[in-house]
Amino acid sequence: MSARLIIMGPQGSGKGTQAARLAERIGVPAISTGDIFRANVKGDTELGRRAKVIMDAGDLVPDEITNAMVRDRLAEQDAAGGFILDGYPRTAEQVVALDAVLEESGGTLDAVVELTAPREELMERLHKRAGVEGRADDTEDAIRRRLEIYAEQTAPLTSAYGERKLLVTVNGIGEVDEVTERVLEALATHIG
Repeated sequence: MSARLIIMGPQGSGKGTQAARLAERIGVPAISTGDIFRANVKGDTELGRRAKVIMDAGDLVPDEITNAMVRDRLAEQDAAGGFILDGYPRTAEQVVALDAVLEESGGTLDAVVELTAPREELMERLHKRAGVEGRADDTEDAIRRRLEIYAEQTAPLTSAYGERKLLVTVNGIGEVDEVTERVLEALATHIG
């Protein structure tokens, strides 16, 4: 199956894990904005240098730079047959930019997968991750703030994609294999 997908969900919902698993099963690259930022900084690209200054200051990379990086990444050969975007788009402006990139290439999105999980489960998962990975940014307050930011900025995008009949909502609770199968079944039903 070739597909152009977005995977969304709050932090801790398992979207990174599921994006990687789906990419392997479907045969398209999983593309995360974090990976794109790191590749551009490591490659010392113009966009990477601009982003590094902003990230080093502790600020969020503006949409203009993020959109340009995603545009460049989607133009790479391995994404010609499809992709799974993880962590993008996060804002309405990014949705417009992605639509423009797809329109230019003659492609369209096949589906937007939203992984859902109760807030208590997300908090528990993120606390576990903090203990395992030793992430200093996974404090109680930081986790709550990131979940609030998701609810404020990103969750409304799911409504817009729902109106476009692209949204596939999947319960992100359960064993990793179980969630992967749920996502694949939902996609098979949605895409056909």
